[in-house]
Amino acid sequence: MSGEPRKIELLAPAKNAEIAIAAIRHGADAVYIGADQFGARASAGNPIADIARIVEFAHQFDARIYATVNTILFDSELKKAEKMIRDLYIAGVDALIVQDMGILRLDIPPIALHASTQCDIRTLEKAQFLEKAGFSRLVLARELTCEEIRNIAKNTQAEIECFVHGALCVCYSGQCYASCAFRKRSANRGECAQLCRLPYNLTDSSGRVLHANKHFLSLRDFNMSDRIAQLADAGVSSFKIEGRLKDTAYVKNVTAHYHRLINDLCSRHPDKYIRASRGLTTINFTPDINKSFNRRFTHYFFDNDNPAENLASFDTPKSIGERFGKISGIRNQTIFVDSDKSAANGDGFVFFNKNNNLEGFRANKTDHNAIIPFEKIDISKGTWLYRNFDKAFTDRIQSNNSADRKLPIDIECWPTATGFAVKVTGDDGVYAIINMTSANNPKANTSQEETQKRILGKLGDTPFYLRHFNAGHLAEIFIPASLLSQAKRRAIKAFEHAKKSGYRFEQRKTEDKSFPYMADSITFTGNVSNKAARTFYADHGVKAIEDAMECGKMDSSNAILMTTRYCLRRELNCCLKKEGKEKLPAQLFLESGDIRFSVEFDCKHCQMLLKKA
Repeated sequence: MSGEPRKIELLAPAKNAEIAIAAIRHGADAVYIGADQFGARASAGNPIADIARIVEFAHQFDARIYATVNTILFDSELKKAEKMIRDLYIAGVDALIVQDMGILRLDIPPIALHASTQCDIRTLEKAQFLEKAGFSRLVLARELTCEEIRNIAKNTQAEIECFVHGALCVCYSGQCYASCAFRKRSANRGECAQLCRLPYNLTDSSGRVLHANKHFLSLRDFNMSDRIAQLADAGVSSFKIEGRLKDTAYVKNVTAHYHRLINDLCSRHPDKYIRASRGLTTINFTPDINKSFNRRFTHYFFDNDNPAENLASFDTPKSIGERFGKISGIRNQTIFVDSDKSAANGDGFVFFNKNNNLEGFRANKTDHNAIIPFEKIDISKGTWLYRNFDKAFTDRIQSNNSADRKLPIDIECWPTATGFAVKVTGDDGVYAIINMTSANNPKANTSQEETQKRILGKLGDTPFYLRHFNAGHLAEIFIPASLLSQAKRRAIKAFEHAKKSGYRFEQRKTEDKSFPYMADSITFTGNVSNKAARTFYADHGVKAIEDAMECGKMDSSNAILMTTRYCLRRELNCCLKKEGKEKLPAQLFLESGDIRFSVEFDCKHCQMLLKKA
């Protein structure tokens, strides 16, 4: 119904079951995780049994679990994928995140489908097609501006999911072929060699080095903390944190950070937004995203398709962390830092040396802002020091009590002809009633309500806390503590069964096979690697379909290996569209060892194109 608040979802990544459960405890409304195959992160697979355990935990809070099945598939893998999807459905997974359209031609259960960011959803036409193809959610390209997101959300009925935090791919996702062309490792198959994080020399056609040993393709990390309201207003329903390879501490900290921001959004606009899951989350530390892995931060193109801020991290692809302070002096082995922060033994620090390369060290001994490293380092007065490992903060996060999540329940009791009844009700209206046989219980001299409340409300390791209690006329009757404890166990078990039985899964949307694809031909950039995907596109009117590069049949020597909205000319302050700026040579190359890209600029569309040189 129109007028109801829109559900807002915080979607966290998980490498394994431990991290998935931690994400839910720290405020995630949903988690995305890979199964044992086909999950676009070759090193982050999980057994179906683990995923089933995550599902059981998450569904208590009406939190969702999405399985990543977002690699492209070869014909020999289709049956394996089909079986795995059936197993995921039986395990209770809420949706699949999909790149390969061949999955829509497999014999799979009616599980909901989300179109992965690997589908390269950057135009309204692509979004509308995927919606008609049966996808209930679209994960948009990270390069989009606020208005581009708004336009897609306004003109589609599908849920809109956008990344809000984490690492950025320099290329449009799903459209990067550099790793496949140079290293035979396909990004579309979860095996990216991360060539974008290497140092490169920027050269001209004569071989002259214009800029040496810089990470020209390594972007800063995405951070939309101060853009949550704008994203929601643009129509985004799911706020996604990148990081299926990140550790537990990272996921806890970043999830807790965005949980608080989204809670604040929903509390300020209760008529517009509501959290997608249930439960009271208590965070027992102060989240700080500067203390987790980051390459400094950027809004990327969200505010403007021609941003003024720096997008890249030229000097290093490694984590810098928080700015700690400037070195004010060095005496013997002690480094003195002008800082309002305090260092601790075991902290990790980094700095840029005389050659502007990143170096790091661990603190052996500290006294406020006086630091003695474990080993001698060459560092100068005036150097900025960054802390990329805060030991005390990390210890707090890694503790078992860093957060907790509980569901409110109301308990009501009343006497019956044969004993008494206990009713447990959740805040979603789900309830369960159990009857206890209790003969010849005497009438109490004083009210038993507080005792009954204490025993029935002692919920221990359950995911519940007592919100309201009403003993009614049962307060007039003495019930043995052992019987009350038994009643509590039975009532909670019945309530958990009722919640589980009442859980509602989203069903897969019907595909409109009459809706045409945007073109009658598809190049290798369509990532078609199996017969089922060919059938899908043929059903939607495509006449000519090239094989994906991963099929090994094409010559990649002149193929566009990267298409990026990010532009080196703009990043180096040499954009041709800006008058008075220094111009770079027309022909440029990026070189790193045996890797050599030719760099081309499509200024009409504000895109940079990289090919093999």
